[in-house]
Amino acid sequence: MLTVENVQLSFGGVKALTGVSVDAATSKITAVIGPNGAGKTSLFNVISGFYKPQTGRVVLDGEDITAMKPHTRAYRGMSRTFQNIALFAGMTVLDNVKLGAHTRLTGGLIASGLRLPSARRQEEELDHEIRRNVMGLLELDHVQDSYVEDLAYGLQKRVELARALVMRPKILLLDEPVAGMNREEKREMSRFVVDVRDRLNTTVLLIEHDMGMVMGISDHIVVLSFGKPIASGTPSEIGKNPEVIKAYLGGAEERSDAAA
Repeated sequence: MLTVENVQLSFGGVKALTGVSVDAATSKITAVIGPNGAGKTSLFNVISGFYKPQTGRVVLDGEDITAMKPHTRAYRGMSRTFQNIALFAGMTVLDNVKLGAHTRLTGGLIASGLRLPSARRQEEELDHEIRRNVMGLLELDHVQDSYVEDLAYGLQKRVELARALVMRPKILLLDEPVAGMNREEKREMSRFVVDVRDRLNTTVLLIEHDMGMVMGISDHIVVLSFGKPIASGTPSEIGKNPEVIKAYLGGAEERSDAAA
C-alpha cells in the first residue's frame, strides 16, 4: 500500500534521514520504532507531505505522491493522527468526528451553505454511517453527544482516531497513539487499532515507544537509529536482533564505560 524509497532529509548540515526505505503492506500493521531522535517523526512528516525529501520518493497504492501537498494526499486516501490532541473544544464528539469527512463531501460550498436538499441528504447519510460504523467500532456511542473537553484523555485520543477513520483511508498513520495513557487505556487502544485493520481492512503505519503495544499488534517492524534503518522484520525477529538491542540499550563496551 505504501512504499518509501531511499529517502534522504537534511536540515542545513544535519541529516535527519539517510537512506530510509519502508514498506507498509496492505491490510497489515507496520510499526516504526527507534530511540528518541531516531528520525521517526521526520519520516512521518515526509510521508504525509509536511517535509519534502532531498532524494527518494513516496508511493501510495502505486502512485508517486512525493510532490503532493498534504491535503492532496488526504484526497488520495492518507489519514493521520498526531501525538498531541487537536480536537475542537466547544463541539461534540460527533461534530468533531464529522469534520474528518471533508474529503468525501461533494455538495460544494454553495449547496452546503444554502442547505440545498442534495447537500442535506448527503450529510444525513454521512451522519448515519458515522453513528452506525465508526462510533460503534470505537465504542464511542455513549459519548457522541458529549463535548470533547469533558472527556477523559483516553477517550479524546479515541475521538481523534475516529475522525481519521471517517475519511475511509487507504492507509492510516498513527503518531504515538498511546502516548500519555494508563495501562488500561493502552490495552483498549491496541484492541481498537487491531479492529480497524481486521474489520475495515485498513493499512496501518504507526510510530510508538510502548514496546508492549508494538510487539503485541504489529505484523512488521522497522527500526531507525540516528536517521538510518538498522533492522526490519517480524516482532520476534526484531526482539532478538543484536543491532536493535544495542540501539536501545547500548553495546557492552558502552555500558562498561558508563559503569567506569
